[in-house]
Amino acid sequence: MRPLGASPTGKVAGIIPARWGSTRLPEKMLADLAGKPLIVRTCEAASRATSLDLLVVATDDPRLVDAVEAAGFKAVMTAPALPSGSDRVRAAATGLEHEVIVNIQGDEPLIDPDVIDSCVQALFDHADWDVTTPATDLKADELPNPNVVKVVSDQFGRALYFSRAGIPFPRGTEPPGPLFRRHLGLYVYRREVLEAFCSWQPSPLELCEGLEQLRLLDHGKTIGVVDVVSRSIGVDTLADLERVREIFQRGN
Repeated sequence: MRPLGASPTGKVAGIIPARWGSTRLPEKMLADLAGKPLIVRTCEAASRATSLDLLVVATDDPRLVDAVEAAGFKAVMTAPALPSGSDRVRAAATGLEHEVIVNIQGDEPLIDPDVIDSCVQALFDHADWDVTTPATDLKADELPNPNVVKVVSDQFGRALYFSRAGIPFPRGTEPPGPLFRRHLGLYVYRREVLEAFCSWQPSPLELCEGLEQLRLLDHGKTIGVVDVVSRSIGVDTLADLERVREIFQRGN
């Protein structure tokens, strides 16, 4: 495992929220992927990001702490009743001195470390951005799919809106092109923005779409959207798990 500690400022913490309960795939964080738990595979992938000075799993269950620590990674217990992964990340960040906090999804064992690095670097490069998040190309059949979150940005790379609907709406018959982007669920926060975000009540747009990043836009925060090539695969269902298992078995 590559030692952490190569960020531009030395103050970037990657935090992986991982709760035990999962309605669609119970106990998925300990699901076996080629001999290791899913959460450990996610730690391994994220640890390859050169921008992180600290990597820690924030969980609500000692079984996950044991699995993570047995693999040589760090884990902290957080309150089971926290309402979201972002709140769990904030709780784990309490007491840390890191100025930038990266929220890395615990169910993405195939996350590309270059995606993390690109989003961290973009936050350092843009002093007027409060948060950065990645997006990739959108396939034509994904445009109407409400499970695929779309994002539209302005000409300077700042998010205008996120939606489960097909945005922008193509009035003609042209296929999705550069305007059509799929949002990926990773966030790089300036610490004070994460603190503020978790102190606000869910906004009307957030409640309507079921997308918490809309709370940031509702409060006037700037989200920089970073174009990446990697798509990764989040493990939400048994079918997702079997697909990822195949990939690990192939060694890809």
